[in-house]
This record gives sequence, structure tokens and C-alpha cells, in this order.
Amino acid sequence: MSHPVTGHAKAGSSAPPRSNAVVGVLAFAGIVVSLMQTLVIPIVPELPRYLDASPSNAAWAITATLLAAAVATPVVGRLGDMFGKRRLLLVSVVLLVSGSVVCALSDSLVPMVVGRTLQGLSAAVVPLGISIMRDVLPAERLAGSTALMSASLGVGGALGLPAAAFIADRYDWHMLFWISAALGVLALALLVLIVPESKVRTGGSFDLPGALGLSAALVSLLLAVSKGGDWGWTSGTTLGLFATAVVVFLLWGRYELRTAQPLVDLRTTARRQVLFTNLASIALGFSMFAVSLVLPQVLQLPEQTGYGLGKSMLAVGLILAPQGLVMMAMSAVSAALTRAKGPKVTLMIGAVVVAAGYALSLALMSEVWHIVLVACVIGGGVGFAYGAMPALIMAAVPASETAAANSLNTLMRSMGTSFASALAGVILAQLTTDFGGHALPSENGFKTVMAIGAGAALLAFLLASFLPRRQAAGEPAEPAEAPAETAAV
Repeated sequence: MSHPVTGHAKAGSSAPPRSNAVVGVLAFAGIVVSLMQTLVIPIVPELPRYLDASPSNAAWAITATLLAAAVATPVVGRLGDMFGKRRLLLVSVVLLVSGSVVCALSDSLVPMVVGRTLQGLSAAVVPLGISIMRDVLPAERLAGSTALMSASLGVGGALGLPAAAFIADRYDWHMLFWISAALGVLALALLVLIVPESKVRTGGSFDLPGALGLSAALVSLLLAVSKGGDWGWTSGTTLGLFATAVVVFLLWGRYELRTAQPLVDLRTTARRQVLFTNLASIALGFSMFAVSLVLPQVLQLPEQTGYGLGKSMLAVGLILAPQGLVMMAMSAVSAALTRAKGPKVTLMIGAVVVAAGYALSLALMSEVWHIVLVACVIGGGVGFAYGAMPALIMAAVPASETAAANSLNTLMRSMGTSFASALAGVILAQLTTDFGGHALPSENGFKTVMAIGAGAALLAFLLASFLPRRQAAGEPAEPAEAPAETAAV
């Protein structure tokens, strides 16, 4: 049974006062959440010593965030559609602040993992923000605003690395988490003061069995992907988790198709526009993360290797920071192109630009300016592509399913980054060179990963070519097959 949608008769038809402030605050919240991706990178080598744990156990401080984000993103998106997107947005930021405080007070592994798990549960902020924009902004503002919000996923990560490196280099490592807590409190206050609640709701009951099933499948898959290198890809544990993921996904899909109010509407997800956008998102998430794995290592390896540039972590952050700025700037260009030519064209151009950046890296990776150029070209392409994805998703789903659909798309990007991390880890562990008795990733290993990144971007281009043609418009139209919406009086 379908439930009426409360609120505006047409999403995006009227704008609250201070719409510029609403966009700015939501984008700021997205950047704060995405900082969690790079927050611990400068201290990863020291985490075992800080937490008095083995390297494999200390890695759970990163794995826990990945798993929590994967579980939270689709669940919180659906809850936002049901009970209010702003309400769930505030809950997510509160979890971020709580997790940051727990980490800031931690000196051992267990509380650190708990805190990082809480931080991961805030991952739905970006799709919730995009969905609020659809409901409260005027049509002419929607493309640019959602492109900026979508790009915040990459912007925060790129800008967070130099800041985190600077703080870790000069202060106690706990300061990283105190500052993230302070930024979270600031974001929370601004959200309360400025961002209105969307009145577009689905109502109904929450699909708890569907949430548990999807969570079990995602945790099994991502745990196998993220820890397979440590456990062995052919070990019983890894293969068992992969098998569990397959079985649970199949059972979950069958249940979702039969339940009246599913967590994920698989029929909507199977529409060509949604399906191919999500598939392209996986490929682009893979491609975006591959460069994040390679360039910092090339910059930090000793010059004596013949291909390393011998830079400090702080220098690495500063060298790569322009990538985030380019990504942010390109989100505005992406929105303009989407209005003129449609989001399909924008996504395809972005994928080609990303592939071109990877192709450049195969010849230009021996000087600092080479790295800056490659990072900026790839960042520009990602800004283009990520800016188009919300428009494609929102054009294919009813307003009452926006948060759930955008959350699923965000999850697909995260899946791509997880696959990139696993595959790059395998390649760089196999293609090594001896340096002073230590095995280091070889130049051929780095180039292989970059070539695969280019291939992933071209795969995204190919997948985007299957998207249906749509007229350029300032606001995505409701799909013809969407259920009629009624406004509550």
C-alpha cells in the first residue's frame, strides 16, 4: 500500500529564504563528513604504537568506518524519506561529533574502533543534503547546488589531507579528533539555524528485515574485500564471506521484491537510468580512489628509488590540495553543462577527462608539477561526473524516494573505492622492488594501477552511454511511472 506524500505539491517549487545559506551550510556539512575519509591517513603508520595494538588490529580503525558507512547510508536514507531528511541529517552529525569525542579520548584500540564506527554512521549526510535541496530549492538552483553537494565528497577528502598532516605533525594526534568534533558542532549549529525541514515524506513502516539483510550482505562483502589481503584471498574466511554475501544478497533481493514497503525499491533501482548511473558510480568511485592510493606513495617514496619524490606527508597534502579546489570549481561548470546538454553528456565528459588524467600519469609522474597536473585533471573530471549523478538519479525517482535513491548511489561510489583499495593493494604487493632490504611498490606497479584507473573511467563512459536521452532542464522531471503524489492538508 502506498502512502501519501506530505508537504509541497511539487518538490522544488518554492524556495525558503536564504537559499544561498542553505546550500552553503549543507555543502559545509558534506565536507566535514568527508574529512573523516582522510583524517587518520597521516597517523596510519603510527596507529599500532598509539593504540598498543598489532598493525592488523589497528587497521580496524579504518575498516570499522568503512563498514559502518556502508550499513548506515541506505538505512538512514530510507529513514530520512520516512521521518524527515533534516531530522536524520542532524542525527548523523550528532553521531559524527560523538564518534570524534570518543576517538579524542581514546588511547587503546576498542574505544578508537567504537569512535570510528560512530563517525562512519554519519556517511548519509551528503545524500540527505542533496535530497533536502530537491525539496526546498527553486528549480533554477537545483543543478548547481546538488553538483556542489555531490562534489563535497571529494573536496573534503582532498582538502582534509594537508590540514590533517599539518595538525598531526605539530600537535598530539588526539587534536585531529577534537578539531573534527568542533567542526561537527559548528555544522550542527548551522544546520539547526538555517536549514529547513523538508515536508516531503513517504510515511509507512520501516523494513527492518530488509535493513538487517542488506547490512549483513554489505558487511560480509566489504569485510572480505577490505581484509582479504591480510587473511589471504583464498583463505576459508575470505571465501566464506564472499559466499555469504552472494547468498544473502539473493535472499534479500527476493524478500525486497515481495514486501509492500521495501528498504530499497528494486523495481525503481532497475530502471535503466538509475541502474546505469549506479553502475557508472561504482566505476568512477574505483577510478577516483585509485589516484588517491598511488600519488601520495609516489610523492613520499625516497628519491633514491628513481621514481619517488621524497616529500613529507605535509608536503604531500599541500601538493594534492589543488585537486579538491579544482573539483569544487568544476562542480559549477558541471551544473551549467547539465542545464545546457543534460546530465548524461556531463557524466560522459567527466569520465573521459578522468581517463585522460590517468593517461597523462603514465608519462608524467617524475616531477612535482606532473603530480599536480595529473591530480587536477582527474579532480576536474570527478567534479564533472559527480555533479551529474544526483541529477540523473532525481530525474528517475519520485520525490518521496529521493533520499533512499541518492543514498544508494553514494553507497555505489563507496563500493567502487573499496574495490579499488583491494585491487591496488594486491597489485602493489605483487609488483615490488628491493630498496635497502625492504620491498617497496615498483614504478610498474604504480603505472599498472593508474592504467586500471583509466580503464575504470572508460568503463564508466561506456555505461553512461546506455543512459536514456533526456532534455536539458533546470530541474529533473518526475518519472512518468512514479506514483502520484498528494499534498497533506
